[in-house]
Amino acid sequence: MQNLESNRQLTLIIYILYALGLFSGITAIIAIVMNYVKRDDVRGTWLQSHFDWQIKTFWCVLVIGLIGTITRFILIGYVILFALTLWYIYRMVKGVLAFNERHSIE
Repeated sequence: MQNLESNRQLTLIIYILYALGLFSGITAIIAIVMNYVKRDDVRGTWLQSHFDWQIKTFWCVLVIGLIGTITRFILIGYVILFALTLWYIYRMVKGVLAFNERHSIE
């Protein structure tokens, strides 16, 4: 039980780092490293779905963010980046809400 509580606190810290990633990308990089380093510790628990959710969010934001950045010169990139920011916020809020209720996330 102690280990689950410790991993629960870690998962919350990772969510916070991702949220701060909106302002400083370095915190998102720290968070993804933590996800991969501690992934085996949460395997088989309800927290595993949160780690998968966070990892998927990171890689989607990275790829789509690069596309948005590259296409800024034709202005569509700004629309992509704006939509991506809203999607990112949605993913973080949905994840934290499920986390606070101690539910898996899909």
